[in-house]
Amino acid sequence: MRSPEEQCKILRTGAAQILSEAELLGKLRLKRPLNVKLGVDPTAPDIHLGFTVALEKLRQFQDLGHQAILIIGDFTAMIGDPSGRSKTRPQLSHDQVMANAKSFQEQAFKILDPQRTRTVFNGEWFEMMTFEQVMRLNGRVTLQQMLQREDFRGRVDRGEPVHLHEIQYPIMQGWDSVMIKADVELGGTDQLFNILVGRDLQREEGQPEQVVFLVPLLEGLDGVKKMSKSLGNYVGVSEPPSEMFGKLMSISDDLMRRYYVLLLGEEAPPGHPMETKKQLSARIVERYHGAAAAQAALAEFQTRFSKRDLAHADLPEVCLRDVPPDVVSLLVAAFEQLGVKRSRSEARRLIEQGSVQLRGEKITDPKAVPQLEAGAILRLDKTHAVRIRA
Repeated sequence: MRSPEEQCKILRTGAAQILSEAELLGKLRLKRPLNVKLGVDPTAPDIHLGFTVALEKLRQFQDLGHQAILIIGDFTAMIGDPSGRSKTRPQLSHDQVMANAKSFQEQAFKILDPQRTRTVFNGEWFEMMTFEQVMRLNGRVTLQQMLQREDFRGRVDRGEPVHLHEIQYPIMQGWDSVMIKADVELGGTDQLFNILVGRDLQREEGQPEQVVFLVPLLEGLDGVKKMSKSLGNYVGVSEPPSEMFGKLMSISDDLMRRYYVLLLGEEAPPGHPMETKKQLSARIVERYHGAAAAQAALAEFQTRFSKRDLAHADLPEVCLRDVPPDVVSLLVAAFEQLGVKRSRSEARRLIEQGSVQLRGEKITDPKAVPQLEAGAILRLDKTHAVRIRA
């Protein structure tokens, strides 16, 4: 293993906050593999790149010789993490969670080494608890502590409900740390409260307190808001290679440099931003789909956009027959069929900027009513183009 100082220097790259770095260094000096915990709730079958930031950091710990512990929250997922939420999450059944968990693990192991990952379901201990044990666990945390959370406090101040099962969530996440004797817990910056609860419970149990290791929340394709499926600014790890490549090529140069650090764990190489962005896109596609798919996606992008040879490109087909005929409505509908969320104001801006072309001719008037025929190519922006289907 590398020296504790070398490991600490590597691990702090891309970290948002470590509580504390001195504690982490002290644990690294124990000269044994650390138990590094990442808890995940499989509330959906697919994950996007925003979630992989923590997985990448866990893999980094793995590569430095530490024990990666992936906790699948089959019980906590039935509650749903309230962190950063302004409303109660819909509750899932255990069957739904377990079905999602299978898909989640398949995607997570494209980053983690499954042979060096200990996967644990927290139902192993929560399912066996009696109601008396649940009451005793709840008795360790006060309502005042829970209301220190900004999301809970904000909802109470607005007169919006905070359900009692949501208050259980930080306690359950903290108890996970006790059960696996975590040395380090990874999480996004919105997980600070939950991980601190884990430290409190470990201390009460006479265990060394885990280090809080927070990673940034990845901005979505818009470069502003957190990557989210509901906002349509995400890149899913199971998306087709060409779609993944195209989405990544649409990000700004500043965001590209941030993606290099958070998704690849390194600084962006010098060179022309377009070529550097192609390298980023190809490497991320390769991680999830393999080298051949990455090369094909790069070649397809070159054909579509670099060479401007859209007529011979393998473009997705869209049907716009029942869409209102104005170009703004057509653009929004075409994006929607590609799984990309664009508002009418965003579509109007693309048109006015000259990004939209039909049969190679720019459309710059948002009020235009273009004539569409089967086979015509509609370019939506710099990275998306479609072929009209009859």
